[in-house]
Amino acid sequence: DLDREEVLAPAAELPDSTLLLHRGVYERMIRDYHHGEPIAATITTTVDAPAGSGLGSSSALMVALVDAFRAFLGVTFGQYELARLAFDIERREDSRGFFARAFCQREFENHGLKPVIAQANIAFNKKKGTLRGMHFQYPPAPETKLVRCTRGAILDIIVDLRPESPTYLGHVAVELSADNYRSLYVPERFAHGYQVLADRTETSYQVGEFYTPGAEGGLLYSDPRLGLVWPLPVGEISPKDAEWPLLGKIEPELKRKMSARGNKA
Repeated sequence: DLDREEVLAPAAELPDSTLLLHRGVYERMIRDYHHGEPIAATITTTVDAPAGSGLGSSSALMVALVDAFRAFLGVTFGQYELARLAFDIERREDSRGFFARAFCQREFENHGLKPVIAQANIAFNKKKGTLRGMHFQYPPAPETKLVRCTRGAILDIIVDLRPESPTYLGHVAVELSADNYRSLYVPERFAHGYQVLADRTETSYQVGEFYTPGAEGGLLYSDPRLGLVWPLPVGEISPKDAEWPLLGKIEPELKRKMSARGNKA
């Protein structure tokens, strides 16, 4: 029952605690379903987490956002609905500070997310502006990741590379920081990368598949087809990340390797 005015607001008018669905996701869908008329605003809504769910308010906010957006456009999303992928912790505070659950296998399963953790990794970044990405692994070794920033801040971006998905090449951008304790879930067959927003930033990854060099892939962070907007000039970047190919050069192979049908074969 929400109309355009109720679900859209300029980002500058939203409180700092609001979790945003990046315009790269919904603007693409609006162009597809509303005759090429993009909306230069940000969709938001508010809702409290269900009692006892263990999820913070913005986890529930993203679920409600998807439902409102789906009703607004009349569109059905794919298996992973992009707006469900960012989570805030639910703090239990007292005089000592707070305690919070950062991961729950049961909650992940209930939300259709892969709960397996095969590896846990840490990345330390010396300088603001450093960029890592855009990384993925092809099937049969696709990775999931649960990414958190434990010191400093990053802009974390994921790109949907599932050829059968209505959000193919759509992306979500979320700021993760040591202050907001937010985490981002990266589904299988998504590319992932981030830019560092503060010196001496540290991130942690809980990864759902073992690192498999033979399945490794990547896309160039500045590829115009992806339409990614990085907040700072790119400073430090590895030679490997600076030389990933443009999507246009590998798209037929990428679609073949990433297709759901190919995964089942």
